[in-house]
Amino acid sequence: MDKYIDLHVHSTVSDGTYTPCELVKYASEKKLAAIALTDHDCIFGIEEAKECAKKYDIEVISGIEFSTKYKDTEIHILGLYIDETNEDFIKNLDYIVKSRELRNEKMIQKLNDHGLNITMKDVLDNSDSDVYTRAHFAKALYNKGYVKSLREAFDKYIGNDCPCYVSREKVTPKLAIDLIRSCKGVPILAHPTLYNMDLRQLDVLIKELVADGLLGIEGLYSLYNKSEVRYIGDFAKKYNLLISGGSDFHGNNKVNIDLGIGRGNLKIPYSILEKIKLRRKEVYELD
Repeated sequence: MDKYIDLHVHSTVSDGTYTPCELVKYASEKKLAAIALTDHDCIFGIEEAKECAKKYDIEVISGIEFSTKYKDTEIHILGLYIDETNEDFIKNLDYIVKSRELRNEKMIQKLNDHGLNITMKDVLDNSDSDVYTRAHFAKALYNKGYVKSLREAFDKYIGNDCPCYVSREKVTPKLAIDLIRSCKGVPILAHPTLYNMDLRQLDVLIKELVADGLLGIEGLYSLYNKSEVRYIGDFAKKYNLLISGGSDFHGNNKVNIDLGIGRGNLKIPYSILEKIKLRRKEVYELD
């Protein structure tokens, strides 16, 4: 019987709606062989997910998703098989989380200046997350009746270039790759089709990231069409990159994306994970 996986999954620790343990249980119900927990800029849910996985026949891969800045574009770098116990790695993550917290305080002030009575408590009350993102701000705005949907919150107030948006200090793609590789992880360029780049621009980006130590690219993803799968595969061959794949599951925060299957037709075979494991052993000379 074929085995399938999902290497891009979010929990309540960042901006998903399933706890790490609930994710593991749900993955088991969907008969997935493995998932990677890749919360935004944090690793706090990995221990819970791995502990819960002992009850189910499922493999949990330690992961993370870094939000980085490349020129004027936000680029996401996934890290698979990171060492969540590495002290230097944890120290750098703490700095990134603090920069996000400072951004959140500034965004609260902007919302207030815009006549929206939102406090940090309103945002914190929406989740048990350890890291709070704009999705949590959107929920606070919705719960207080300022918007009729989470999408409206982004479109009207907190989306990029909207009046209450505040950018935060972001790590560079190179720094994210360096951090991932510093703890023997596998850096992957996430969902490259979402960066509004043409093929020439993508080629330049990928070439630079490969020079920085990138090892893989997300070649299977919930939102790709057949053409996109094909040309991302061509990039992978050109630069000898691993193919990774994931749904980018957020639970109810992305209602049209389901774990393991994306919009219904996503299938990520276990053989992809086997190739990632093999390359990791080769790169880091592991037994």
